[in-house]
Amino acid sequence: MAVSDHVDLPTFMEGVKKRNPYQPEFVQAVQEVAEDIFDFMADKEQYHAQQILRRIAEPDRVVSFRVCWEDDAGKIRVQRGWRVQNNNAIGPYKGGIRFHPSVTESVLKFLAFEQTFKNALTGLPMGGGKGGSNFNPKGKSVREIMRFCQSFMTELYRHIGADVDVPAGDIGVGGREIGYMFGQYKRITNQFTGVLTGKGLEWGGSLIRTEATGYGAVYFLANMLATKGEDLTGKTAVISGSGNVATHAAEKIVQLGGKVLTLSDSGGFIHDPDGIDQEKINWVKEHKTHRRGRIEDYVAAFPNATFVAGQTPWGVPCDVALPCATQNELLGEDAKMLVANGCRAVAEGANMPTDLDGVHIFKAAKILYAPGKASNAGGVAVSGLEMSQNSERRSWKEEELQQMLKDIMLGIHQSCLTYGDQGGGYIDYVKGANIAGFKKVADAMLAFGVV
Repeated sequence: MAVSDHVDLPTFMEGVKKRNPYQPEFVQAVQEVAEDIFDFMADKEQYHAQQILRRIAEPDRVVSFRVCWEDDAGKIRVQRGWRVQNNNAIGPYKGGIRFHPSVTESVLKFLAFEQTFKNALTGLPMGGGKGGSNFNPKGKSVREIMRFCQSFMTELYRHIGADVDVPAGDIGVGGREIGYMFGQYKRITNQFTGVLTGKGLEWGGSLIRTEATGYGAVYFLANMLATKGEDLTGKTAVISGSGNVATHAAEKIVQLGGKVLTLSDSGGFIHDPDGIDQEKINWVKEHKTHRRGRIEDYVAAFPNATFVAGQTPWGVPCDVALPCATQNELLGEDAKMLVANGCRAVAEGANMPTDLDGVHIFKAAKILYAPGKASNAGGVAVSGLEMSQNSERRSWKEEELQQMLKDIMLGIHQSCLTYGDQGGGYIDYVKGANIAGFKKVADAMLAFGVV
């Protein structure tokens, strides 16, 4: 019989900080979950005795490796690659690969930790993982990106598999990069398996995977508004980012009758008081994806809009907000502005885009606030459906997948209601998501014993 080891939250977090020095993103992610989980675990001796939260906050393994590649000038370049396999209690590790200069072990550990709970919330059998490199694809030729992806997979292939760990795309990794990595995996192993998701439709990919994260975030937002007897018709929306998640979130808001006012990138944001309609969204998709352009160029194409350099869009008055860019882009002061300007609901399309101060402000204001592990789970949900299609050697129709995505987001919302209802009409979606995700993973871990 395991001996119980009750500690309070500050003591637990002190231990996390001590074991993970110089990893602020990871510590922040654990803190955000632990704040809710400690109350839930208070009268559940089995979780304390088996050290469940401590074990989830310690990745199963962190694989770090060198990635050597040759640029077009013939110079040898050296990057660092990682794969963080956080927890596989309910299924194979699942989570994206990110190529960006900001990638560190801390960032990937935070993402893998969050992914563990997000994947649990989908109801699909997927564990949590994340990987990537500090390689910057911007400014690189297509052949340089291909050579890097092949070199990256030459090391990664030995750590992944359809029943072991199934990576997907993330920032800096789209269908092109997935194709290069899958081609190299197939070349090395001589196997055609569902080892990666986000693949092209011609070779095992799934319909609506591209749209899923953005669409799912808006479906979740609509579910939250429905608890107040409202919908998106006539609502103004402020969105950050201008990549895949942001543009598809904007697209779905327009389809549901809302008006999108902003999009952004690392250079600043555009504010279009006329609304960013489908024609304008299509322009942004083409400009950002195929021409690799900047969002500030939007103003030349649509002169009624303005570009604000070096700032985020959270000062623009709105009914709803969707941070869809990157982690810690919405700070405490931004949250105060949104609340003061009458924002009714926030649905995170990115991973941990709101810092802890911002989370606490949204909670204190009791607005509708959905954390990314709940509201942006649509992407990994359809990735899970892609895994199922690969296993069955079949493809489902778009209507079937759209309905499955809606059903999964509704199911996640229901889980949040189950554990987040604070009475008086207030739903703490952060608490609801954290407890629902934790309970599923924790109970599976209890079943397996100390492993």
